[in-house]
Amino acid sequence: MKKIVLTGGGTAGHVTPNIALIERLKKEGYDIYYIGSKDGIEKKLIENIGIPYYGISTGKLRRYFDIKNFTDPFRVIKGFSEAKKLMKQIQPDVCFSKGGFVSVPVVLAAKSRKVPAIVHESDMTPGLANKIAIPRAVKVCCNFPETVNELPKGKGVYTGTPIRKELFTGSREAGLKYCGFDNSKPVLLVVGGSTGAKSVNEAVRNCLDELLKKYQIIHLCGKGKADADYNGRKGYIQIEYCDKEMKDMLAAADIVISRAGANAICELLALRKPNILIPLSAEASRGDQILNAASFEKQGFSVVIQDKDVNNQTLLDAIKKLETNRQKYIDAMKGAASADSEEIIIRLIEETRKR
Repeated sequence: MKKIVLTGGGTAGHVTPNIALIERLKKEGYDIYYIGSKDGIEKKLIENIGIPYYGISTGKLRRYFDIKNFTDPFRVIKGFSEAKKLMKQIQPDVCFSKGGFVSVPVVLAAKSRKVPAIVHESDMTPGLANKIAIPRAVKVCCNFPETVNELPKGKGVYTGTPIRKELFTGSREAGLKYCGFDNSKPVLLVVGGSTGAKSVNEAVRNCLDELLKKYQIIHLCGKGKADADYNGRKGYIQIEYCDKEMKDMLAAADIVISRAGANAICELLALRKPNILIPLSAEASRGDQILNAASFEKQGFSVVIQDKDVNNQTLLDAIKKLETNRQKYIDAMKGAASADSEEIIIRLIEETRKR
């Protein structure tokens, strides 16, 4: 029996590509096990699809001062010990990591147990967790072709990101019905990521009256970020988090406003959704979303507003630009060269297992 351990978590973007691979891995005859954090977003997402899930201790890797920086290294050490025991128990043939801080002790444990690990890097440049994991990996899957040249020779493979097939089965009618909308106006979908986006939320709400003249608005605002003052507005719905309904909301959307996480923007590209990207600022992140957004803007896939520049007027101006040039953006996305991500990654996993 072939066995594989999947890992990755912290945000939905570190989990959904793994989910996209699961059905194919099952068809290839793999027993699948998932190692994540004890209470992270990945736990619910994976348990919902019936995959055995193991939670370990984790510590976040930060570039800024936090009192937890003094205790989290001990959590990582504990997580490594727990992951090592799980590797001995499961005895997998290969480990596939989608990144995030939970993946570090798992990849280290795989290396210590002589289990070959494959790492997937979604962004243009590796994050801190993957910088630690990459030297221990046999191969590194990349979302952007440019990233291959920045990796150790022979390790990088351009694969793109696996897209959940369910996203292509969404129903516009189901999305409209779920939100209580109709076909009288186009739909604007605002996605701030699984943890929300304060600047995006505020900008949308500040120009809501103007936007509602033209659009019905689905606002995925993040857990705990809904504002009761806006409840009951006709044509506007706030949703803190969604899972299965996302495919229908995307199908209903005529324009999408989104952060620029690599997995999210690759889904928009695959679905050919005209979009406005508002990347996380360099102050709030390592700047990876800025690079992702710049690449998409250069290729003609997206309109980009920097986070520091987001306000009522810049948002309205960006929407107008997208409206005016809508077909141009769609045509650019249709012409994009794309890798058969799922096929390449599955082949890589098989080759690694056989070796």
